[in-house]
Amino acid sequence: MASSRTITVAAAQLGAIQLATPRSEVIDRMVKLLDQAKESEVRLVVFPELALTTFFPRHIIQDPTEVAKYFEPESAENPKALLTNDNTRMLFERAKDLSIDISLGYGERWSGNDGKITHYNTMIYYSAKRNDILAKYRKVHLPGTKEPMRKPDFAEQLEKMFFEPGDLGFQAFRVPGLVDGALKANDVEVAQQTTSTEGKGDPILGMLLCNDRRWPEAWRCYGMQGAELVLEGYNTRGYAPQHPGTEKEQEELAIFHHRLACQAGSYQNACFSINCAKAGYEDGGLLIASSIIVAPSGKIIAESTTSGDELIAAQIDLAECRFNKEGVFNFGKHRAIEHYSRIAERTGVHEVPLLADEAV
Repeated sequence: MASSRTITVAAAQLGAIQLATPRSEVIDRMVKLLDQAKESEVRLVVFPELALTTFFPRHIIQDPTEVAKYFEPESAENPKALLTNDNTRMLFERAKDLSIDISLGYGERWSGNDGKITHYNTMIYYSAKRNDILAKYRKVHLPGTKEPMRKPDFAEQLEKMFFEPGDLGFQAFRVPGLVDGALKANDVEVAQQTTSTEGKGDPILGMLLCNDRRWPEAWRCYGMQGAELVLEGYNTRGYAPQHPGTEKEQEELAIFHHRLACQAGSYQNACFSINCAKAGYEDGGLLIASSIIVAPSGKIIAESTTSGDELIAAQIDLAECRFNKEGVFNFGKHRAIEHYSRIAERTGVHEVPLLADEAV
């Protein structure tokens, strides 16, 4: 096994945020969690999906001025506006002062070079060492419907109404400053290289948002880039009146599916994952808690115990990823891509043809 590549990481679970909750109050809560993280010598903190607001896609909001309140403006001219935005600047300043990297989800209002405005469900990674946003991810797998159902006793899920599918794909990235002694490109003379550099450089990370975690293709895209740590934020509904089962039964099943997806993704791609919730009752809608940190073995090594603001931390050694990356999930040795064409060729299901009636 490779030498120790140890980091203390945390999920900063947030309790409910209501429609009327001001950004300043949310930021104050996030800063308090960062301060707690510093006391535990945490180097990386992950916040949830849509960390700055309520989960507004449960509501039918059609006035553009009202919708704009739930998004942070960014543009081709200023793609990292979060760093100086009045809503969020204080959070990044505090992270820099504490030397803690952070990742968080938010609604992004993007103005392109062509003047077109597009809304995304977005997650970024901020490096305290660089005082910069190193990576951005836009949610690909949007659940729910584009048009409201407008039915009584029906919980709306309108992400397709508020957001466009992400256009950045699943791009992994390296983060400087998290592990000591990381191998750098200028340390290696490629022409004279005799040993593998895998698992020796700065950590390789990827990001997912909520429903993405249920899609194994998303995890595998990161696994194929050597990801050692996947960061995922979620706002996952715990109860919908139109679905079968009591509130307790639905919540338990939602937590089971959440754990299942995160544990399977981590195990099948030999990586750690930090999965962080926004939880509790937001404007009457239940969101599950169960923020978890998962090892490459698939085992949960830390989990939240409440549905409120809560920091869960764990010391992880990225060297543990090598056991399965070089074993059962050594992709170079064991993948059989000649048999996987259907995955890329088809979107929907093409059922096997019906059998003929044997009596005819």
